[in-house]
Amino acid sequence: MKRQHTEASRRRSGFTLVELVVVVLVLGIIASVATPKMFDTAGEARQNGTIQSLSVLRDAIELHKAQNGTYPGNAGTEADFKADLDAFLKGAFPKNQIADANNDASVTVVTAGNPLAASGAADWKYDNQTGEIIINLAAYQDQ
Repeated sequence: MKRQHTEASRRRSGFTLVELVVVVLVLGIIASVATPKMFDTAGEARQNGTIQSLSVLRDAIELHKAQNGTYPGNAGTEADFKADLDAFLKGAFPKNQIADANNDASVTVVTAGNPLAASGAADWKYDNQTGEIIINLAAYQDQ
């Protein structure tokens, strides 16, 4: 019996080199799949923040119309539009934080009465006849 115990203690228990290589490869594959999803969360957060800002702007426009009977920005200028909405917004005028935008809170005010289409370099596009405001990027027109 003593001899069997001695042979068992001489055998080494542990992982072989092949087993360790397989584990490292599996971990590498998992990391390569998960990493892009983790790094894109910042872009998604900026997009969601901009969509939320659009909703806040639309609410402020409707509140202005309900209180004053007209849409903001009657003079047709960006400064007039922002001044009219100032009482309905907390803090600074929101910026478009999506990567391709100027990110400067700029607004193109048009007086067309037609559906808006993204064009130009401003963060937002607004029609003072209809009260419509959009994210001024072609990829986000359906928001």
